[in-house]
Amino acid sequence: MANEKEKWHWQEPGSAWKGVGIYHVTMVIPSRKPLLGRLVIHENDPTQARVELTPFGNEIKECMRTIPEYHPEVRIIGLRMMPDHVHIILYVTSTMKVGIKTVVRGFWQGVKKIGRAYAASILPNDIRENERCNESPNNIQGNERCNESPNNIRENERCLEDAVFTEFPFIRVMSRRGQLKAMIRYVQMNPQRLATKRLHPGFFRVQCGVEVAGRAYDAVGNIAILLENQRATVHVCRKMVEAADRGEDKPLRDYMNGCVAAARAGAVMVSPFISPKEKEVLMVLIEEKHLVIHLSDNGFGEFFKPSDTLFESVAAGRMLILSPHSFDADKRRISRGECVLLNNLAEEIAEEN
Repeated sequence: MANEKEKWHWQEPGSAWKGVGIYHVTMVIPSRKPLLGRLVIHENDPTQARVELTPFGNEIKECMRTIPEYHPEVRIIGLRMMPDHVHIILYVTSTMKVGIKTVVRGFWQGVKKIGRAYAASILPNDIRENERCNESPNNIQGNERCNESPNNIRENERCLEDAVFTEFPFIRVMSRRGQLKAMIRYVQMNPQRLATKRLHPGFFRVQCGVEVAGRAYDAVGNIAILLENQRATVHVCRKMVEAADRGEDKPLRDYMNGCVAAARAGAVMVSPFISPKEKEVLMVLIEEKHLVIHLSDNGFGEFFKPSDTLFESVAAGRMLILSPHSFDADKRRISRGECVLLNNLAEEIAEEN
């Protein structure tokens, strides 16, 4: 993606959805039944995880691949089938006569039609074996037995007509440079992340009402990190950044280096990691495999999973994510007041011991 600026045209917020742009579309089975396939984890290694599609999943995939036949100005630059949802990244190369929502609605209706056709022909028990395989990936013998029994992966589900993509797909306009590369990686890594969650369910389970410094938080990650006695905050003040912009960068460098030194000395680093400089410190902490308590400005939905930046640290038990808030599906940005609150909470947690 070295020539990303020249190669891609970007859809700016507020512009017409008929125009050139890149769009990330997600379609989810509302029941979360594994109708499209099952996760296969070879030798319990998440890096070798793959999704074996059902016949129904293959039909859906082929239906999506026909989008450019009906809309030549649309290219598919990313497609990932998961057991219960689909990710597809579309690149609109020229202005369309219809908007992207019309394009998405067309193949959404097509896959629902396929679902109704399968619903009329399947048996009620067809999904049970597929669900068992999806839910027990750490059972190697059971997983291998599933691999050896292709007849166990049939069209699925006694209620396909009610379960298949009954909600309109979620369409996200990708308006910032850097989003495309991150989104393609996100889509490609979906099976590995799902496998990691299946193999280490404890660290990814949302725990509610965890008390820290006298307050209740929702938590994801390794709760045992709270047993560590030494804690320190990461909070880069605006004055340091402004001074660095004027060429006086020593205080900022010393502070950031000091945060890493504290972690190397055994301190658990606590912060919402909001500013770019704080994020730089976070990346070093993650790379060096230090313990971190990360404060989040939003709660955790039912199917929450950490971002790519945090995922491996959570899986390895080196990170605890805390949120003082309940989950808000519509939340997109953090306010100034929330930044101040989270930094104050970080101080409170660090001073508890």
